[in-house]
Amino acid sequence: MGHQLGTCDFIDVLEEAVLRRSTISVDLRDGRHFSDQVRDVITDGGADFAVFANHGTIAVRDIALAGRLVT
Repeated sequence: MGHQLGTCDFIDVLEEAVLRRSTISVDLRDGRHFSDQVRDVITDGGADFAVFANHGTIAVRDIALAGRLVT
């Protein structure tokens, strides 16, 4: 289950997923939803990005919800 978070909170969730090599659930602001492993979290040009295994690089500002998968 995800939580509405601020940018710093999203980065914490994403970085934890990188360290644990865990899959997270992601809802984007445009309505898309997916589950994927986060490979890296980077800053480029002053913006933060999450690099996902199967969904490429996505701006953190485009993430509406993120959290661990409920199994």
